[in-house]
Amino acid sequence: MFIKGIHLRNFRNYKTLDLDFSDSFNILYGENAQGKTNILEAIYLCASGRSHRTPRDNELIKFGENYYYIKIELVRENIEYEIEIQYEINSKKRIKINEVPQKKIGTLMGKLNAVMFSPEDLLIIKEGPSERRRFIDISISQLKPSYFYDLQQYSKILAQRNTLLKNIQENKALFDTLEVWNENLVKTGSRIIKSRKEFIKTLSSIAEEKHGKLTDYKEKLNLKYVSSVKIDGIDSLEDIEGIFRKTLKNSLTKEIYKGTTLSGPQRDDIEILLNENNAKLYGSQGQQRTAVLSLKLSEVEIMRRDSNEFPVLLLDDVMSELDSSRQEFLFENLDDVQGFITGTEYGLFIGRKMKGNKLFHVQNGQVELLKGE
Repeated sequence: MFIKGIHLRNFRNYKTLDLDFSDSFNILYGENAQGKTNILEAIYLCASGRSHRTPRDNELIKFGENYYYIKIELVRENIEYEIEIQYEINSKKRIKINEVPQKKIGTLMGKLNAVMFSPEDLLIIKEGPSERRRFIDISISQLKPSYFYDLQQYSKILAQRNTLLKNIQENKALFDTLEVWNENLVKTGSRIIKSRKEFIKTLSSIAEEKHGKLTDYKEKLNLKYVSSVKIDGIDSLEDIEGIFRKTLKNSLTKEIYKGTTLSGPQRDDIEILLNENNAKLYGSQGQQRTAVLSLKLSEVEIMRRDSNEFPVLLLDDVMSELDSSRQEFLFENLDDVQGFITGTEYGLFIGRKMKGNKLFHVQNGQVELLKGE
């Protein structure tokens, strides 16, 4: 899988941009705030349907304009695809795949698999459960588009159930009306829980191996799925549904009192452990950064195993954050990956054996090809 080219109109600081890429490494270097990250953001948007920096599409439009447009040309399994996304102010995104309009964002999932690694990814460890859920949800959705639809459906069911709980609390609805929402929540939520549990198990296994090599086996990295639905030792969907159903029943009185749903995937967390200690509480900045690198490289490997193709890797200003040994390990793991790498220091890339790479200089929304094989 690789991206042949990109076309931007009125996206961030780009009025017009048309670039052809190498199927190996594409290095974009220049000073800060010149537009390097914007190119990676556009690619990621075509993979996941949303920006990794903001949930508001209006912010992606070039100042003074009223729309943005992105087109990416990619090759997957020797088949060429085109992905187009256009957004106008106060309107919905319009998505096309091979010029065919798509009704839902979810149709993007699995077309272009991409893994983003940026300094902000430290939030996966440093912040709360929502950051860790978002990390795995985006990964699983690219592997399994049905999971993305389950997430969307679950969010709607959860909102309806919470409204109903508040209405029951205020004597505006009957207790019996909960039953249908409970069952919908259980069915959809259990599929999410099962998918997360399976993914985290695989991710933990691969990350342990990657992290061991990164740290000369001085540190052990493990992930633990923490669910409000107690499913330790439980694997079948039917059994998960039964436990979730029972959990809802046991907590109903408390839920009505609080007016909200107290169990389910929306309360999941993932513990990231270094030598059995919580990395958020006890890991140094350097240890946390190395752990995130291990997770991202493991995400790449999972996607490769699932589709028999490497995803596109987007490395946004992370080279300067890594010491020389971790930089070398990173490149050793990327032999067959198409990579997009941004940085401010040209010297970081001098002398590296990156066959077939292209080097671009980015300045004030203008991109110049300096080197390409």
